[in-house]
Formats: sequence, structure tokens, C-alpha cells
Amino acid sequence: MHAYRSHTCAALNTAHVGETIRLSGWVHRVRDHGGVLFIDLRDHYGITQILADSDSPAFAEIEKVRAEWVIQVEGRVKARDAALVNPKLPTGEIEVYATGLTVLGEAAELPMPVFGETEYPEETRLTYRFLDLRRDGMHRNMMLRSNVVRSLRNRMWDMGFNEFQTPIITASSPEGARDFLVPSRLHPGKFYALPQAPQQFKQLIMVAGFDRYFQIAPCFRDEDPRADRSPTDFYQLDIEMSFVEQEDVFAVVQPVIQGLFQEFAPEKPVDANWPRIAYRDSLLWYGSDKPDLRNPIKMQVVSEHFAGSGFAVFAKLLEQEGTQIRAIPAPKGGSRKFCDRMNAFAQQQGLPGMGYIFWREAEDKSGMEAAGPLAKNIGPERTEAIRQQLGLGLGDAAFFLGGKPEAFEAVAGRARNVIGEELGLTEKDTFRFAWIVDFPMYEKTDDGKIDFSHNPFSMPQGGMEALNGNPLDVYAYQYDLACNGYELLSGGIRNHKPEIMFKAFELAGYPNSEVEKRFGGMVKAFKYGAPPHGGCAAGIDRIVMLLADTTNIREVIMFPMNQRAEDLLMNAPSEPTNDQLRELRLRVLPKDA
Repeated sequence: MHAYRSHTCAALNTAHVGETIRLSGWVHRVRDHGGVLFIDLRDHYGITQILADSDSPAFAEIEKVRAEWVIQVEGRVKARDAALVNPKLPTGEIEVYATGLTVLGEAAELPMPVFGETEYPEETRLTYRFLDLRRDGMHRNMMLRSNVVRSLRNRMWDMGFNEFQTPIITASSPEGARDFLVPSRLHPGKFYALPQAPQQFKQLIMVAGFDRYFQIAPCFRDEDPRADRSPTDFYQLDIEMSFVEQEDVFAVVQPVIQGLFQEFAPEKPVDANWPRIAYRDSLLWYGSDKPDLRNPIKMQVVSEHFAGSGFAVFAKLLEQEGTQIRAIPAPKGGSRKFCDRMNAFAQQQGLPGMGYIFWREAEDKSGMEAAGPLAKNIGPERTEAIRQQLGLGLGDAAFFLGGKPEAFEAVAGRARNVIGEELGLTEKDTFRFAWIVDFPMYEKTDDGKIDFSHNPFSMPQGGMEALNGNPLDVYAYQYDLACNGYELLSGGIRNHKPEIMFKAFELAGYPNSEVEKRFGGMVKAFKYGAPPHGGCAAGIDRIVMLLADTTNIREVIMFPMNQRAEDLLMNAPSEPTNDQLRELRLRVLPKDA
């Protein structure tokens, strides 16, 4: 018999009754039933119930054990009485009568329980992450993640892709976030960077002629933390293909992602219709470039109904250039109580409020009437025109926000989500995907300069000719995949022509010399025959987060940082020693310097 175990804690069943076996694992919990002791013994695979009475030679030792001790048990497999069978466990029809017990590792008093799913402060959970990971829910999440990665690899190989690894220590690159810099000991004063993404390398792989590449790639970005984003590092399914257009990428990605969700969440249907929504339309209709399409509410522009109206606030706003009035339809939201609650929500979000109209039965029972302050100000003809445009009726409402769209769009999007949830309009237990396309190539910064709005390596739609016009009118072959309000994937068709690349960077304020300095390897490669190519990257952490039905990404990462980008278990970041600083020829300035 093996030194530690003959079976795992999930392997025994009635076919093993009468056999002498050996198990090893953690004491999940101990129960004393008046002279009969029970232990739920847990390992990676499952749980087996151990029992010992006063006649058992192991009884005295079992009395000493406590939760989370690591023990080895020898015993005999017995069938449970029919009334005591536990159908929730694979081993629920049997138990093991202990004849011997060896303590392999004692546990000190626990700072947090493992048995059960009691919520504990996240700081405690991350400080003792090794204990947190023993909990059933966390163990399931980590195994889900492992199986998702395995499935992605298999699916990519089956699609004819090859897996290659790219460097972890590389040069700094403008990917839209801050780099983590690594000082060079051999080259004092110079720094490497941890890659924000394998962007340049995967493009070089295409130039090298490998045609279809993928990688489960670690990426590093010094970002402010959010519930759905790690502040330091994350993993992505990185993909690149040669001789492709945008639709070719979509045709490859959809069966991989759709199949993955069907495999790991079979109880939640996946809508196979993945619409293409232009970025500008997504912001207009949903107030977000990652819309949750489970919510059917679609916002509309209703400026014409308020221009020159009796509602002076909106009428005066519309006299200013670049302003709009947008409506959020709210089917079944036609009560003053709900309308007042949503108005208060807008105020909590930093806006003065949201105007509203709701439609109710007239007091004289003559039909339907519009109610609310806006309705009184703009009159029945305008309110009726709004109702017809929005397709609303008795018992419905509409909310209104005005100004320059960029000032209220995000709040409008959040309000749409709240309305959909509170009115029961948002679907449950389903996944709805959408491709967001036609991203603007450039944007104007706060100081009035032109800069890239997304990936600087994307091909502008229209090529060089488009770059000779107004940069703010240029769209890129850039796309995202949204699912249930999250961005799961981002990608683009790449700019593979040096002359277009130089021009694109020039418009963003990068002279040719700067492009050569920052991207010399890629510029050099493009001069020696680069194929048209494109690809994308899908966030594995976020995919698993959705499949695990959680909104906190730290629940699906084995050893995450906290929201202050600290590793509480390993005490990172830590202060360097003087010897380390001296070797790197670095000096740390005081905080107030």
C-alpha cells in the first residue's frame, strides 16, 4: 500500500465495502456524537466521512485532532445505513471506520474558517490566501480557471493555431497604461519594461511567416484597481493571424468563445447572434462601449422635442453647440415613486438630476395622460410625440438627460442598467455578446492635442488617404467583444505599412525619429515584407469571472493583489536593500521630495 494513500477522498463507494484502505488529507470538521467521533476528511478531490468509536484503536488519537490538521487514516470501508446516506457527496453511501491515525501536520488556531462559506474581510482572506483557497467555493473557482485555460488551448490547436512564447523582459511601449519598469544592472540608467501585451512580438511572428499564433500570455499594467480588473498583472488569450480581414477574425473567435461558454455554463444559453454595433451607436444607445444587451432598453436622441419648448433648462442647453437631449425609456416604470428614486440616483452620480415623464390613466378616465414636471412644461403635443418615438404606453416612463454627451453619457448608461434591473427587464442566466466596431482612431486630449484613442497599431479605415483629412473623423479597424456589460476581448487589423504607420504616429505628435526609437524592431521588419495581419486578445480572468458568476475578479485569481496593489501574503511591494540599490545605481527619494 502507498505510504500516504491508497485512494483519494472522492474515490470510495459501495464497491469498496469491506476493504482496508488508507487516506490522507485535511480535517474539514470534527463532530462528537457522544462516544462516536466523526471526521470529514478533505483532499483536492473530495470528502470522505471517517468514524471511530471507543473500541477503535484510533479513538484516542482522533480525539486530539483539530480543524485543518493534515492526517493519514487507515481503516475499513463500511456501507452507511440507508437513512444516513448523503446524496450530495460522491462518497455519501460509505464511511471509513478508522483503525489507525497519523498526524502529518498540525495546524495552529485558524485566523479564518475553512469549513463553510462565511464571508471574511478581504484583507484577512488575502493575507491567509492559502487558507482561503482551501474553501470549497474558491477551490471550485481555481479548478474552473484551470479547465478554462486547458479548453482554450485545445480549441486554438484545433483551429490550426500554434502556441509560441514571447519575452517577459522587453522595451517600454505605449499601450494605454503605465509600464512596470525594471532597472538594468548591466546598463546603469536604462530600464526594461514588463510587457503590457505581446503586441509587437506577435506582429513580428506574423512577419516571420508563422501565420497563426496564440499564447496564454501574462500581461503587466500599472493601473488603478477596479472590481473587474487586476491592478498589476493579468492573463489573456493572445491571437494573431496573417492574410485576414476583420470578418475573418470574428469567424475564428466566435466558435472558440461561444463554445467555451457553452462548455462551462451549459445551463445558461448563449445567444448565437453577435451583432456588430458601431462605437458611436453603442455610446448613444447604451451609454457604454461594453453594453449589457440582456437589458432591452435603448436610449434615443429627443432633442427636437425640447428645442424652443417651455422647458427652459433643456431649451437653452440646445442653443449651445454640441449638446443633445437623450431619453431613457422605462417600460413599466410609470410611477412617481420610481421616477423620484431615479432622479435621486442621478443626483448621487453628480448630476443635477434627471427629468422624467410618465404616462398614467387620466383622472376623468377619458384615456391616457402624461404626468410629471416636464410634461407640464412642454405640453401635450410634444409629450405625445416623445411617447410615440419611444414606443411607450400606459404605465411607462421616460427619463431625460441633456448637455454635451461626454458629460452625461456614463451616468446615462448606469441609469439604464439600474432601470433595467429594478423593473425586471434585464434577462437573467444568459450570455449576450456583441462586437463593438468602428472605433475612432484619435481623440482630443484635455489640453487640445490629438492622441490615439485606442491601440496605436491598428490600421486606419481608408489607409493613407483617410489620414490626410481631419484625424477626428478617422475610424480604425479596431474592435471589442462585449458580454453582459464587460469587455472580454479587444483587437484590430494591424497597420503593416511603414509609411502609413509613420503618418499615423505623426498625427499623434510622434516624429519619425521617436517611432524609430520606440518601435525600431517592428519598423525594420515592415520594410522587409509584412503580410496584412490582425488579431485580438481575450481577458482570461474576466471570462472566468463571468463563468463563475462573480463580479470580483480577485475571486478567480489564485494569488491576487488587493485594491492598493499590495500582495499581503508575500509582503510586496517591499523596500530594496542598500546593496540592491547600489548595485543598480539607484537612489530612492523620500516621499515628500
